[in-house]
Amino acid sequence: MALADGQSEWLWSVARPVRGFSIPSQHAANGNRLAMQIAFILYKYFPYGGLQRDFLRIARECAAQGCQIRVYSMDWEGEREPDWEIHLWRPFALTGHGRNERFQRWVHADLARRPVDAVVGFNKMAGLDLYYAADGCYEAKISSQRGSWYKHLGRYRHFAHNEQAVFAAHGNTEIMMISRVQQPFFEHCYGTPPERFVLLPPGIARDRRAPTNAPQLRADFRKAFALTDDERLMLMIGSGFKTKGLDRALRALAALPPAQRARTALFVIGQDDSRLFKLQAARLGIGERVTFFAGRDDIPRFLLGADLLIHPAYNENTGTVLLEALAAGLPVLCTDVCGYAHYIAEADAGVVLASPFEQTDLDRTLATMLTSEQRVRWQRHALAFADQADIYSLPQRAAERIIARARLHTPTNAGTEVSA
Repeated sequence: MALADGQSEWLWSVARPVRGFSIPSQHAANGNRLAMQIAFILYKYFPYGGLQRDFLRIARECAAQGCQIRVYSMDWEGEREPDWEIHLWRPFALTGHGRNERFQRWVHADLARRPVDAVVGFNKMAGLDLYYAADGCYEAKISSQRGSWYKHLGRYRHFAHNEQAVFAAHGNTEIMMISRVQQPFFEHCYGTPPERFVLLPPGIARDRRAPTNAPQLRADFRKAFALTDDERLMLMIGSGFKTKGLDRALRALAALPPAQRARTALFVIGQDDSRLFKLQAARLGIGERVTFFAGRDDIPRFLLGADLLIHPAYNENTGTVLLEALAAGLPVLCTDVCGYAHYIAEADAGVVLASPFEQTDLDRTLATMLTSEQRVRWQRHALAFADQADIYSLPQRAAERIIARARLHTPTNAGTEVSA
């Protein structure tokens, strides 16, 4: 199998990769080094993940500004950009963290042979010039949810080491935050200087905004799914059903008064294992009211056709879908642990449940919102907010930071190996 320029055969053969191949770009094939080269690293790409969509749009923005793009990943689902140099390798290992470590060593070895102007990570690891902070503070989570015994495990040591490599007080990795929620935890655990954090604005796609023919699109959608005018449709969107609080949403649907429950449906869209939640819905007696969909590309029509977005998350660094609903004029019911929940409150476009979470609060609020005459006002406020707020420019602002760092051309420690 052909290797990209500069790759030695043993990197592919010694670890017996499940999959190992490269797609060199035309620029790389021609040896063109006039443009800045940016390397992006993420463990897995699939089209419907929030982190993955952000990566793709940021990398595309860098490419649009003339940068050459190199990508390292263990898995890639979906179409690939023809002008990018994409390297895929899934090493064999007995554990997930062992696989991560072998992948990281492979990436760093290749970067040592073929340096770039900036290394951008979408997962925590050593050797990054910039880190896109889509995930919360691992150390804070483990300290609050696990006993001291957990810190003796290899899994903990792996993830703690990687987080330390990014956030250590003496480091110089630039941290692109997409919410202020987690920054205090990182500063407390690692003493990270505040000046290393850069807060990016949200970056929802503009096709989420309600078009001028939204009423007709809504009517067409509801006709396609046989929804009558007196029925209410709730949406829940996002991969990671447990974290998003799907179990809470199912219990709230089941708690509706019988007549209201019979007129209410829940559509769940996301890339996750739905089996346990289908069983839960069946046990609650609402199996026929809940429909599951895999990740899909026509989310805007669902946002226009629904009556409420429900998002009772256990934890959520941002919650981009909250803003997508807002831009479509769809009222939102969410928990205040979502990083973007404050936008819903500021826009007065729904209800944000305060912590600590109580299932009875969700049950009562859902029943009220589905019948409230305020739904028209929430919709109007949401659309007005989406017209004037900067909730779209994340890819542009992130690309600016990446290119500014690349111009310095002083990589932190790209090419260093992580400890096994």
